[in-house]
Amino acid sequence: MIDVKTADRELQFYIRPQTFPVAIRMLKPGEEIPERAKRPARDFKKLSMNCQVIDMARRYGWMIALTREDHICSLGIAALGFEKPTHLHTSGTLCEGMYTETKEAGRRSEAAVDSFAPGEYSCLLVSPLDRAPFEPHLVCIYANPAQVMRLTQAALWKRGGKLTSSFGGRIDCAEIIVTTMRTDQPQVILPCSGDRIFGQTQDHEMAFSIPWHKIEEIIEGLKGTHAGGIRYPITQFMEYEAKLPPKYMEAN
Repeated sequence: MIDVKTADRELQFYIRPQTFPVAIRMLKPGEEIPERAKRPARDFKKLSMNCQVIDMARRYGWMIALTREDHICSLGIAALGFEKPTHLHTSGTLCEGMYTETKEAGRRSEAAVDSFAPGEYSCLLVSPLDRAPFEPHLVCIYANPAQVMRLTQAALWKRGGKLTSSFGGRIDCAEIIVTTMRTDQPQVILPCSGDRIFGQTQDHEMAFSIPWHKIEEIIEGLKGTHAGGIRYPITQFMEYEAKLPPKYMEAN
């Protein structure tokens, strides 16, 4: 099995992401938190949320452990199973008037969010991939659309066909973590409003999540498609003769 440093080196070479690929692991109750992991409530004296700590890992290079005691986002708390969803979630109240016209539509939106069973996990652990002292459940790479395209092409190098992902425009932490672990398949991620507001994800960014045990397949796909001429930065056709303004041509 490939190690985290080698995986990161290959992703850096073939994808060239602007921020660090992030190793993500969900810890079960009783599973030890690495001593070097930062804890938002303890170390920052502030509560945080899933998208924030992923962003700190990919931009600052920090390893962070986020438990219920560190968490402020009820949506992220429910998605990761740190607490049972309240009636405000299940009734559609949190969606009504913001994401959906009615509570009924809100209930359907809430029901579509993948989530872990309450109590299944107790901590979200994130770290830059190359320095993760743990085996990830998945890797998340924030990138521009062309880079996400390359990762999609790599995922299909051996299997062919198409990738299937779903988009709700909200609670993308559930799609990054829960959906990827549940389906055991790579996911194209459309960052949600919260990720953009609180996680500082920029307009040009998307994300791509990969189950850890499939990372070698993705890297082989990057190598294979690269050898076939599909590369990043994108190879643009330049062998043409430009049509310049008439005055420029007169000056030749």
